[in-house]
Amino acid sequence: MGSETGKFSADIGEDVIAAALESVEKQREAAAEESPAVPVEDGAPDELAALKARVEALEARERELSSLVDQERERTLRGLADLDNARKRAQREREEVTRYGLERVLKDLLPVIDNLDRAIDLGDRSGKWEALAEGVKMTRKLLEDTLAKQGLKAFSARGQAFDPHLHEAMGHEERADLAPNMVSTEVLRGFTLHDRLVRPALVMVARQPAPPSAPEVSAGATPAPSENARTAVGEETPSSPETEVPEGNT
Repeated sequence: MGSETGKFSADIGEDVIAAALESVEKQREAAAEESPAVPVEDGAPDELAALKARVEALEARERELSSLVDQERERTLRGLADLDNARKRAQREREEVTRYGLERVLKDLLPVIDNLDRAIDLGDRSGKWEALAEGVKMTRKLLEDTLAKQGLKAFSARGQAFDPHLHEAMGHEERADLAPNMVSTEVLRGFTLHDRLVRPALVMVARQPAPPSAPEVSAGATPAPSENARTAVGEETPSSPETEVPEGNT
């Protein structure tokens, strides 16, 4: 049987095989021609138009946002410029206040200088310096009233207990007539500006005098006996006996 199979295979010629292959190719081409073509979707142009419209909208939005960014940048720069101008203006005003803030106070002090000039001129012309002293007292009163209008007031520490918040101690004084820690002498008055201490009062503080110390006895010295001791010694000491001459041969 095997010989028959080989014989069958040998009987098929190459031309038959080629014809069979050609027939298969023709059938395949015919089937490809008969198969319907894939139709192009009708919605594709609409989708492209929608995408194009979306891109255009995004570009318009980008241009709008870019314009807003430019406006905000310009507004920020303008605000920084205004802030810098305000800072410079505040600095100029502060310098003016520092330089001319005392103008009103100094203007109120001008009458004090005028009165002192009048008092000195009166003393030079008349030679009555007693009137000058009276004028100085009046000028001093005017000066204190002027400073009081500005909130500067003097206070005294005489007869008060020492207060480190208001007084500054210059030293101590031994005073038997005052309690310890009392102000014994006021060197300079203190001043306050409204509720703030400008200068503390310069004072001396009293303290009790030290008790008298006993007289010191130098080492090796014999203390002198008291009057009673000397009297007692005189009574106990016997008088010296007279010298007796023994009898002897003459």
